[in-house]
Amino acid sequence: MAIVAGVDGCPGGWLCLWGDPERGALSAGILERLEDLLGLEPRPVAVGVDVPIGLPERGVRACDREARRLLGRPRASSVFPAPLRPMLAADSYREACRIGEGKDGRRLSRQAWNILPKVREMDAFLAADPSRAEWVHEVHPETSFAVWNGGVPMAHNKKTAAGAAERNLLAEGWLGTAWPYARSGLPASGYARDDLLDAVAALWSARRIAVGEALRRPPEPERDARGLAMEIRA
Repeated sequence: MAIVAGVDGCPGGWLCLWGDPERGALSAGILERLEDLLGLEPRPVAVGVDVPIGLPERGVRACDREARRLLGRPRASSVFPAPLRPMLAADSYREACRIGEGKDGRRLSRQAWNILPKVREMDAFLAADPSRAEWVHEVHPETSFAVWNGGVPMAHNKKTAAGAAERNLLAEGWLGTAWPYARSGLPASGYARDDLLDAVAALWSARRIAVGEALRRPPEPERDARGLAMEIRA
């Protein structure tokens, strides 16, 4: 039995799917903090999280460039450069952009700024116990869906009805009745529909990590200043 988890940031904290998908045992909930992963029983052997983990001092990570190449247009736009590690100390968007311009002449995207609190939380979570990086892995839902779909990126934006339908089709084909059952256990608020779709993509990649089937991009990732791999698993 391999207990795995897929996690995506959401307004209420972190939307988490966990269990043994191969046996149809799946639970869903919203964690207030990443620390709550430690309270899941039994503890997942692999967790896929949609948040940048290894952070560069300057420039764009190779894993982000490779993910964009894999997805092509128009899904490549869902992969934006991870924030630079020095930006974690920024108190404002203007300050973050000033740090980026000083490092490599590149401003931080608004999308990256919006997830910076989640990036900080993940960084602190891993700093508290570096061994957590052995079972917590960065994923990107759109790359996971593309690999899941036989190497073909999703045709529609995940926020559209057509996009939700094509992603749900993959989830239902894999999880069967466990998929609607797990969704029924979620609260009525605190997350968006696409957060749930991203979490199931992260769960799918976590299972592949647990059984040694997951792709690693790039195959030999660089490490950041804290020794964290700058990679995306799928």
